[in-house]
Amino acid sequence: MSVNVTIGSGSGSDARLTLVMETPMIEIEQVNLWYGQKQALKGVNMSIPKHRITAYIGPSGCGKSTLLRCLNRMNDLVDGVRITGSIRIGGSDIHDPRLDVTDLRKRVGMVFQKSNPFPKSIFENVAYGPRILGVSKRGDLEGMVERSLKSAALWEEVSDRLHESALGLSGGQQQRLCIARAIAVEPDVLLMDEPCSALDPIATAKIEELMLELKASYTIVIVTHNMQQAARVSDYTGFMLLGELVEFGVTKELFTMPKDPKTEAYITGRFG
Repeated sequence: MSVNVTIGSGSGSDARLTLVMETPMIEIEQVNLWYGQKQALKGVNMSIPKHRITAYIGPSGCGKSTLLRCLNRMNDLVDGVRITGSIRIGGSDIHDPRLDVTDLRKRVGMVFQKSNPFPKSIFENVAYGPRILGVSKRGDLEGMVERSLKSAALWEEVSDRLHESALGLSGGQQQRLCIARAIAVEPDVLLMDEPCSALDPIATAKIEELMLELKASYTIVIVTHNMQQAARVSDYTGFMLLGELVEFGVTKELFTMPKDPKTEAYITGRFG
């Protein structure tokens, strides 16, 4: 199946361009979202390929984090939110009334801007999700924790102190621990909201390297203010402005040959 890459949004042009043969993991169609009377997303259309990194860029307040939170229904927790349109993940409508939202959030893990380890041991942070899902055997938990920490490139740094507090880790280590915690339940999709904004360049490089390794196993969607980061790690990039998806396409092409003047103005630093 080919992925349809949308250039423009519902309120402007809605031309579709098939760029490459890719299997879609996430299909977003005509999504609108309101916080009370304020419309935050306007007719967004996008197909996100499986086992690729897709980045959302744009100025503050443009709707990129709101769109990200639509994918695991985190916006359900905000009073006064109303959403229309369709979002399918792995072919399933995430707004189907029969859907268990807890199951959705198992399939769609999330890493936040500020690392948020639980005030527990390193081991218990990673084991938390599997325990919630009913895994109780110590041997099974130990295997899951080791596998997740290795996948998050953290095992060698913490294997001898698994029962120490996670709060004693450095900022970069805490963020990798949060990634390990998210992937411990084996999601299909990993959402990352500004995952490096609070990190130094060395820790940022480690997280970016980790993302490139993890995309072999997960579909990754990131929000970033750092256009250089989007250019370095993402396969596809969507530029958002005032709640609209202005342009979406292969990252290299979007940065070197943007099709919309607003995209060009943003990536060349004329606003934002």
